[in-house]
Amino acid sequence: MARLGKRPVMIPDGVKISVVDGKVRVESGKGKMEHDLFPFIEVSVEGNKLYVKNKVSEKEKKLFRKTEAFQGLIRKLIINMTVGLTTGFEKVLEMNGVGYKAEAKGKKLILNVGFSNPVELDIPEGLSVEVLKNTILFIRGMDIEKLGNYAATIRRICPPEPYKGKGIRYRGEYVRHKAGKTGVGATQ
Repeated sequence: MARLGKRPVMIPDGVKISVVDGKVRVESGKGKMEHDLFPFIEVSVEGNKLYVKNKVSEKEKKLFRKTEAFQGLIRKLIINMTVGLTTGFEKVLEMNGVGYKAEAKGKKLILNVGFSNPVELDIPEGLSVEVLKNTILFIRGMDIEKLGNYAATIRRICPPEPYKGKGIRYRGEYVRHKAGKTGVGATQ
């Protein structure tokens, strides 16, 4: 049985949640977000609590087990929207390598990561990028999905390599290092 999907979601002060035409809409002073609901999921707001319920009965075991996962998913998406609209989310990327640097100009992010030309990326609407010391990128936004996809796009340009550790990585990410060549014929 899904336990997390059945727990109520506490709605923080200043956040308004409504369900209209199969969509859940979350609004606060910072903006609004919405997400589509599955036809077998029901969302109800009672006071300052939100409940996500499964419309499929437990008698239909095979279908019920699959819909329980969606119940938990919708609950977590609603929680992410409320957190995003109250405090926001942040990802930190670090660049390791000689000559690696980043620069944010307007709505463009320019990365120099050892290629013959700098890599230019557009910063999506709703996200902000701050560069600290030319090698640390702070990406902030309200939508955790958009934020994660953009951070992954940046990391994919030059992922960390296992020999010297050069590349772009998330803060706190561990990259397992490999030993270089050893033995006869290896230069030291």
